[in-house]
Amino acid sequence: MRAALLMLPLVVLAACATPRQQCINEVTRDTRVLGSLINEVRGNLERGYALDERQDVRTIPKTCRGRDEDGNIFRFRCDETRTFTTVVPVAIDLNVERAKLASLEERFAQTQAASNQAVAQCIATYPE
Repeated sequence: MRAALLMLPLVVLAACATPRQQCINEVTRDTRVLGSLINEVRGNLERGYALDERQDVRTIPKTCRGRDEDGNIFRFRCDETRTFTTVVPVAIDLNVERAKLASLEERFAQTQAASNQAVAQCIATYPE
């Protein structure tokens, strides 16, 4: 979920980017996502627990005003539904998190090497 939210600004920026920038953004996407996941896991290990986002839908009681055909003002109930997001701590297995971090870092190194080659290809294809 967080990765998707992190990618949203990049999608908006990509629409305004030059072909070279679009190419580079495309070929480095996996590296950026893996970097974000690595930072999240490192934070979990430092804290000793993970943070999870939970959404809570609440109905807020409200009173609205209206006018009838005769021009008289009347009040009526017009409740508003809102969604609130809260962050809650979640217990984690630190050994599993360490293994996850090692795996992500290994995959990041592989992806980084491939990304570097792809970026060079983007630069060659779209010189500025």
